[in-house]
Amino acid sequence: MAPVRLIVGLGNPGQEYEQTRHNAGVWYVDALARAHGVHLNEEKKYFGVTGTFTFEGETIRLLVPTTFMNRSGQSTSALANFFKIPTEEILVAHDELDLPPGTARFKQGGGHGGHNGLKDIISRHGNNRNFYRLRIGIGHPGSAQLVTPHVLNKPSTADRTLIEHAIDEAVRYTPDLLRGDLNSAMNHLNGFRA
Repeated sequence: MAPVRLIVGLGNPGQEYEQTRHNAGVWYVDALARAHGVHLNEEKKYFGVTGTFTFEGETIRLLVPTTFMNRSGQSTSALANFFKIPTEEILVAHDELDLPPGTARFKQGGGHGGHNGLKDIISRHGNNRNFYRLRIGIGHPGSAQLVTPHVLNKPSTADRTLIEHAIDEAVRYTPDLLRGDLNSAMNHLNGFRA
């Protein structure tokens, strides 16, 4: 398995979205940045905020697109193309309706499951789906009509705590992915429940 060299947190820009469920991917990158003492700075040419840290001699790039969710691929492709990072070496963290709060899962490849951020990334990377994903559970509101208000609203305090526990656990096992050991990362994280 290819090691991860670029970690992307999906969300929407602006204060009104900061605390919404759709920004769970951003919360993960923020947690990772804190863990590695990284300050994220705006880089207009990558349409996002970005920073780096070194892991076992390799430069790892963090990226939070400042585009809206459905334009996430504009940011990921700009940075990946500039630094010649293959799609297979990208980890995209995103909110996941099909998992309950307090759970998170690593995986590689797959479809977009209706997620507009993933949809745009796949299309901007030549329809290559083989990037890693961190699916952060936010729960499903129970009906398709309620999905948009669900993802664009704040979770309850209890749910936010569960989501943050799952993110902390994902941060703990991210080094496995940085070494290209997806199985170890999955084995550790995929059984976790806050």
